[in-house]
Amino acid sequence: MYSYHDYPAIVCEDIVRVRRAVARAAIPAKSTDRNLIIGTWNLRKFGAIHRSWEENSGSPKRNLRALAYIAEVVRHFDVIAIQEVLRDTTAVRMLVDEFLGNDWGLILSDVNAGVKGLGERLVYLYDRRRVQPSGLAGEIVLPPHKDLGHQEQFDRSPYFVGFRANKERFALLTAHIRFGSGPADRRPEIVRFAQFTAAEIRDRARFAGAEEANLIVLGDFNIEARRADDPLFAAFVAAGLMVPEALRDVRTNYAQTVKHYDQIAWFMGDLTLLTNGGAGVIDLRGTVFRELTARQVTDRVSDHLPLWAEFVIDRSGHELADQLGLDRDAPDPFVSVPD
Repeated sequence: MYSYHDYPAIVCEDIVRVRRAVARAAIPAKSTDRNLIIGTWNLRKFGAIHRSWEENSGSPKRNLRALAYIAEVVRHFDVIAIQEVLRDTTAVRMLVDEFLGNDWGLILSDVNAGVKGLGERLVYLYDRRRVQPSGLAGEIVLPPHKDLGHQEQFDRSPYFVGFRANKERFALLTAHIRFGSGPADRRPEIVRFAQFTAAEIRDRARFAGAEEANLIVLGDFNIEARRADDPLFAAFVAAGLMVPEALRDVRTNYAQTVKHYDQIAWFMGDLTLLTNGGAGVIDLRGTVFRELTARQVTDRVSDHLPLWAEFVIDRSGHELADQLGLDRDAPDPFVSVPD
């Protein structure tokens, strides 16, 4: 298990810059029994690892230095969905076992087979001190269409896992939509994903005690823009998915061109987890491997930036207001209570 004492000086300097980037992102501190920090991050071709702190002239490019930076970011989440983990799980297992430690758990899907699946997995990393798996896990397989019969399946099957935090239960559904040759290639998968999520999982989540309650969708949807007239974003939200205001205009590719690939969303009105609007992106540009080009950095860390959203799991204020017959949604429902 590596500690900061094991890190070379150049890595420690970069870690300081990563921490400043996290502070600028205003990601809240994890507070026991009070909040829940959920994230998503596409870690580019996250598979093999070069077991050294030094640069490798061959392949793989990702080394211990890169894992140290990734771990520094991941520690700020309670649970984070990771896309583009490869058949070779060396990097993700080293991340957990040698950098994050025993307090962290790992849940990973099977390999998506075939040329279109690119040998990728979808993964969840979670802080065992704050979150526990509920036991629910599965990959999304589309049922036969009532009129058309066989449906084309996803290139990379979306991955669905349930969790518990304090007294709250929630389910995360992560996906990595095909990139293809352009937006027109992506739209059919986005439409199928949104429609299936709304028609099947959302309906199941509405039953009392449902395992799928508090559904949060997150991952890499390869959406170009979040403008109302963008066909990919329109397809993503058409079935009722809502992206929080703080995430609607953030760019999530490292190059910061007009790309809004990554999303966190849920169905308005169906989420009983409390939200406070807290969400954002962690802009890591210029923080690590500063001696390398931007493209070289993306080979070692990622060509995507991580997204985060905060949820509130402390319901004590609402419970007190209910017992006192006060308006729980008032700015200060307890103003009438004398000192």
